[in-house]
Amino acid sequence: MIWLLGVACAVALGYQLTAFLASMRQMMRQDPRPASLPPISILKPVRGLDPGFAEAILSHVNQDYPEYEILFGVPDPADPCIPLIQSLQRNHPERAIHLHLTPNSSPNGKVGTLEELARHARYPVLLVNDSDIRVPGGYLRSVVAPLEDPDVGVVTCLYRASARRLPGIWEALGIATDFAPSTLVAPFVGVKEFGLGSTLLFRRRDLDRIGGFPVLCDFIADDYQLARRITELGLRVHLSTTVVETFLQGDSWAGVWAHQLRWHRTIRVSRGAYIGLPVTQASLWAVVACLAGQPWWGAVLLGTRYVMALTAGWGVLRSRLVLYYFFLIPFRDLWGSAIWLAGLFGSTVVWRGRRLRLAPDGRILPQ
Repeated sequence: MIWLLGVACAVALGYQLTAFLASMRQMMRQDPRPASLPPISILKPVRGLDPGFAEAILSHVNQDYPEYEILFGVPDPADPCIPLIQSLQRNHPERAIHLHLTPNSSPNGKVGTLEELARHARYPVLLVNDSDIRVPGGYLRSVVAPLEDPDVGVVTCLYRASARRLPGIWEALGIATDFAPSTLVAPFVGVKEFGLGSTLLFRRRDLDRIGGFPVLCDFIADDYQLARRITELGLRVHLSTTVVETFLQGDSWAGVWAHQLRWHRTIRVSRGAYIGLPVTQASLWAVVACLAGQPWWGAVLLGTRYVMALTAGWGVLRSRLVLYYFFLIPFRDLWGSAIWLAGLFGSTVVWRGRRLRLAPDGRILPQ
């Protein structure tokens, strides 16, 4: 059994070293400068008031970019986000800001809204990101530049999270030190179809070639499905060096658990290799090694884990939470292992107050 433990620890160590190298590579990369600035239609499906929503949408208005439009889609005419969007329209008449009511019966209501917004969008380049995403002033210039390469079909971005309460900080720590590194490692292991809801920039003609938004309406992981289908056209995903931001409410531990459980079950039904994820969890194997009388393995794994997490979380994402709460990383990792185990079973998730059942291929089943 000791040799099996050694193999598991070696694999976990190899993953941490790969993530460290991937993080270093991302830190040294530079996105190209745009040779042209095509007009962009930003599609923003909105439902409710996410934390930091006002700051997030204002960051899209204050872009250093010559021509773009922002289209907000809201399914419910009584949604509390509507007055904020209307205020934005009044205060910034120089920007093309449009509000559309988008009631729909799509299993994935977000995709139903995107389908309606795409009908109103005027420009050949489309950008979709979540309603709570804050972006820097040069965001549009930086993410549009890689699309000049005809081999690039999707541009996406990593994101860092901030929070004020401990449950939210706990979740943000996982995003910075677990999720972001796994995204950076993906190309190293042949995974090319990833796409993050924090940013998806693509050509309208490529969207049309895959059948438009309707082909995504049955799936819960619409961002992943969009990127996968566009890469199947022979194009690739470009991970921008631009990092965007979000704010996590993190009101309760139960809420964070439910959110993370939805995330894990979504990954399980959308992508392969979910069963093998524990081999990447250095903190878990460090504990197992110590309990098995191999403390040197535990020390090596934890040391490497800390170096990688700080490199990705601070070096790449510039997340201050990682610097302040780095000592919690092993405990958050063990929490993540427990969520992985819970995500291995069950087919229901809670998404924006709705309980959904998922098919094995990631489709949302009728209630």
